[in-house]
Amino acid sequence: MEEKFILALDQGTTSSRTLLVDSKGIIRGTSQKEFKQIYPKSGWVEHNPEEIWSTQWSTIWDVMEEARIDFSQIAGIGITNQRETTIIWDKKSGNAIYNAIVWQDKRTAPLCEQLKSKGLEDYVRENTGLVIDSYFSATKISWILDEVEGARKRAEKGELLFGTVDTWLIWKLTGGKSHLTDYTNASRTMLFNISTLEWDSYLLEQMNIPQAILPTVKPSSALFGHFREDEYTIPICGVAGDQQAALFGQACLEEGMVKNTYGTGCFMLMNTGDKKVISKNGLITTLACSSGENIQYALEGSVFVAGSAIQWLRDGLKVIKTAADSEKMAAEVAGSEDIFIVPAFAGLGAPYWDMYARGAIFGITRDTRSAHLVKATLESMAYQTRDVLEAMAEDSEIKIKTLKVDGGAVVNNYLMQFQADILNVPVIRPEVIETTAMGAAYLAGIYLDWWDYRTIMSDQRVEREFIPVMTSDKRQSLYHKWQDAVRRTRGWAEK
Repeated sequence: MEEKFILALDQGTTSSRTLLVDSKGIIRGTSQKEFKQIYPKSGWVEHNPEEIWSTQWSTIWDVMEEARIDFSQIAGIGITNQRETTIIWDKKSGNAIYNAIVWQDKRTAPLCEQLKSKGLEDYVRENTGLVIDSYFSATKISWILDEVEGARKRAEKGELLFGTVDTWLIWKLTGGKSHLTDYTNASRTMLFNISTLEWDSYLLEQMNIPQAILPTVKPSSALFGHFREDEYTIPICGVAGDQQAALFGQACLEEGMVKNTYGTGCFMLMNTGDKKVISKNGLITTLACSSGENIQYALEGSVFVAGSAIQWLRDGLKVIKTAADSEKMAAEVAGSEDIFIVPAFAGLGAPYWDMYARGAIFGITRDTRSAHLVKATLESMAYQTRDVLEAMAEDSEIKIKTLKVDGGAVVNNYLMQFQADILNVPVIRPEVIETTAMGAAYLAGIYLDWWDYRTIMSDQRVEREFIPVMTSDKRQSLYHKWQDAVRRTRGWAEK
């Protein structure tokens, strides 16, 4: 018999990737392509939807050519994606009517203020689990319908479709036959009721969004349509937003288990089981991955800028040539003067939710060198993670004993050790750090009856555990300085 594989599509904020995963859960190939970041105005971030698709499609072909296999050997497709990013396209032509508005985009902050002035904050929190913020999809949809000529009328006539990036890829892969999303992505729109598991008609009315443009919603492990190539028909059978996929890929399948992903942003999720915990500390409640009736919830803290700050060091300041350079430079000045960088390039996420905060550097002296800026940028990820972890522990009333980590930045040993030190908990780095894509693969594999939850939990292998070594006094002193630095950035851009 021919060996069979799953294609795990990982469509991220800065690149599209495809992993080839075999029936033992081993990654047998990978391909990645970056795409253009578009910044039309200050605070605006866009992507070209066709470039998202073309780079993703290209990585599918590349990984298969490298492995020397064809579509007869692909048993299923899993998709994980950057969340909240909003695309609206023509139902007939399949062409987007505007660029994708990225989750980092801040143009709809004034619209969010209008919604708050209507007194909708409590309703949104109770029913969607979210806070009113430009981060989520709803106000991005409204903006496109209002600003693109004729869009609202066309939407009301049923001529347009909305989707997050997973829906866009499903539409493309199925040749326009499937307009679907999953619970995890729907729960990031600020339009989905996470108790009834339906689009919220009251919020649609308040934001003047026609329900006809919205996709049908399914569990994460389900049939989302078929990709057809030549005589081969391949099921798309696992879909989840990137952070919920990483939670699944880290096998955080039981209540109280926590993971943190260090990607473009930094995202910590705690599985809260079947309990919908509404945060009192600036976190959000979201749907975790599910297969059928077994609905699980999670608490989430979203840090908007993490790995993108390393890109800023590389592409903006040009103080490093590659991301890998950051570890060596930080180690050179470890323990030296304390510089603090608050990378609030897109405002601050949890637990602050300040759309008007902006980035700042504190503690510069005449002796400050580029290495100090690199070190402070890495440390900012760890400080922001502590902000979220403390809020999460208070909301859940669960003391976190370890932190599972994944994402590109976890290969940085300096960052991981500092993370353990500032949290005072062990940090566990898995052997396979591609947990986001593996989450999508696992979801597809469950549908295909390749794996079950027990298999996935037993398949987790630890590469390294980082143990805290910093003194308590030093830890608290540094964190208090960080908190002071954050206070000074708040509300900077507010008019």
